[in-house]
Amino acid sequence: MNDPEPVHTVDLFPIERRQLIGLLESLSESEWALPTVCDGWSVKDVALHVLGDDVGVLSRKRDGHSSATKQLDSWEELVAFLNEWNERWVEAARRISAPLLIELLRHTADDLHQYFTSLDLDETGGPVSWAGPEPAPVWLDVAREYTERWLHQQQMRNAVKRPGAKEPALFAPVLATFVRALPQTYRDVDAPEGTHVKLTIAGESGGEWSVVREAAGWGLYVDVASEPNAVVSIDQERAWRLFAKGIDKLECDAKVEGDRALGNRLLDTVSIIA
Repeated sequence: MNDPEPVHTVDLFPIERRQLIGLLESLSESEWALPTVCDGWSVKDVALHVLGDDVGVLSRKRDGHSSATKQLDSWEELVAFLNEWNERWVEAARRISAPLLIELLRHTADDLHQYFTSLDLDETGGPVSWAGPEPAPVWLDVAREYTERWLHQQQMRNAVKRPGAKEPALFAPVLATFVRALPQTYRDVDAPEGTHVKLTIAGESGGEWSVVREAAGWGLYVDVASEPNAVVSIDQERAWRLFAKGIDKLECDAKVEGDRALGNRLLDTVSIIA
């Protein structure tokens, strides 16, 4: 069995942003106001949130700016804090016009790409919270930022019924990043060493991954030769929605074979902070 290859996304940011800008420039006034799957947020609100994400990365990570925050001791506290923080940003930013928002998103995209290009992606950075508490490689943190922006673009596209950004070059890295949460999903599952759960995501942007129990915990691998104890199969469209909490496991139409309890646990995977 082999470790999955790193997911390199730095050069996808300009492509994803061009598609987002194209979408936003095509919207009518009424479409900007349409509701999205994000509770209480319109299409414009989600775009404002993306701008806030850009500003946050550039301020915190590039410029070393630290906002005073309280100590967060649990996942639940982190989620609650970020939800409140994001809501406050969107409420304040609603005064920004749609044309100015597009202009600002163009500007921050250039700065963001320059910053990510400057990084050593193989260095070890801070943890990616949904993938586990351990320090993570910088490329995974950058890939997480990419999935965040791709996901929000899909939420806006779904709201205005305009598909896009689903070509494999943009979509496959999202799925390959989301599955990095699988070991965290199984962290509390007690099973004999060598226990193997295989995930198959069908579609041209999908693939196959395995989570395997080892002495030190669960690990993520590809090309595992051992017979899986459980196999979970799901199509790529439902997979990204499931991992991003757009649908629940009762709606995802996944096929689980073998040890059903072990396989069903995979359907609890969350690859975002929510």
